[in-house]
Amino acid sequence: MPKPEVSASYQELSEDVERVSENPTEEREGEMEVHEDSSSVILPDGELGTTTPSLRFSKTCLKNVFSVILLFIYLLLMAVAVFLVYQTISDFREKLKHPVMSVTYKEVSLYDAPGIAFYPGKARLLSCKHHYYDHIPPLINPGQPGDIECTTQRINYTDPFTNQTMKYALVVQGPRDVKKRELVFLQFHLNETDQDFSAIDYLLFSSFQEFVSSPEKAKFMKDCESSYSSWKFSGGFRTWVKMSLVKTKEEDGSETVEFKQETSVVNYIDQRTKPRSDQLFFVVFEWKDPFIQTVQDIITANPWNMIALLCGIFLALFKAADFAKLSVKWMIKIRRRHLKRTRQVTNHIN
Repeated sequence: MPKPEVSASYQELSEDVERVSENPTEEREGEMEVHEDSSSVILPDGELGTTTPSLRFSKTCLKNVFSVILLFIYLLLMAVAVFLVYQTISDFREKLKHPVMSVTYKEVSLYDAPGIAFYPGKARLLSCKHHYYDHIPPLINPGQPGDIECTTQRINYTDPFTNQTMKYALVVQGPRDVKKRELVFLQFHLNETDQDFSAIDYLLFSSFQEFVSSPEKAKFMKDCESSYSSWKFSGGFRTWVKMSLVKTKEEDGSETVEFKQETSVVNYIDQRTKPRSDQLFFVVFEWKDPFIQTVQDIITANPWNMIALLCGIFLALFKAADFAKLSVKWMIKIRRRHLKRTRQVTNHIN
């Protein structure tokens, strides 16, 4: 009796084989759907099927830590940039308050002949000559009137400080040719004095030609006396004065001129036959060097450099802020993706 059961089983098996052979694509699609569903749940995008969840979590954690470190680095750079902005503005304001003195030297072959104003009082000019190459011949008749080869002007004006006292000035044209070491040698004589010491005052001003061409010479001399310093040279000595010219440019654009001088004094040995009670004065004026010194206050802070630096700093700030924003967005995206994968794995397990 077992034969009918075998024939029935065989018939059922043949029907199943025929059904499979008729619909082979449906089974493949079903298998592919199962495979795709399982891979979408277990494997992340772009990773191999052999990657484990623990390895994926460690990579994600490292990326997050690296992003946080980068964010802190750029925040630190932003803080440094802000400090640089503050320091740059502070330095610029400080340099505006404290300009730096700039000194430049201009070499010339000829000076504008300066004016030398003497206030001899009771003393009398005996001789005045221009010499070259520092060669001063010996005096033939010291104390006696000699040649006056210098250009001189005599002027009377009121004292600029008291406006009451009349002053007498003898103005002499100074040396010009600095290459030939031109000098002016003057000799004065004072017959008697009621003081224990005797000296003659003098002052230097920048241009003798301006004095000559001035329509009001008295006012010109009053302005010079108010602006320039005065010096003295004593009787019984040979005083050697070496001048240097200093020009100062003011903030309003005006220019002032003053003289610096080096003075050396040598004792004069009076070899006249008879002892005299009078005093002799000898003075030499010469240029020290061919350089005119120009002094000017300058502001070392350049506004264009500061603007360029600030633009660069602000550009760095904006780039750092943009990078920080992108880093935060990237971290949020990675976190969301990780949570989504975790939920998918949990749903698959459930």
